[in-house]
Amino acid sequence: MILTAIILTGIGSYLMRAFFIFALARYQFPPIMLQALEYVAPTVMAALVVSLLTTPDGELVAGVPEIVGLIGTAIVAKGTGNHILALITGMSIYWLLGWLL
Repeated sequence: MILTAIILTGIGSYLMRAFFIFALARYQFPPIMLQALEYVAPTVMAALVVSLLTTPDGELVAGVPEIVGLIGTAIVAKGTGNHILALITGMSIYWLLGWLL
């Protein structure tokens, strides 16, 4: 029963993603939409960071590893424009400082 649910969920997930790929393949996105999509990755990253650094009451709970990791991430993201490299750098700094402190 569980295996059937897993398989059906996988098939459903694939079909939902494939539908939009095949349905929109022949259309061209407007340039303004492509320009807006460039801001999706930084916006999602900012939302994740803010939600992880605050309590449900809105208090800031950032320590030294978090702040230094964020600074490193911002420097790499600004310098390279590569969000994956920025994420790897920031997490490496955070984990290293968390381990050292």
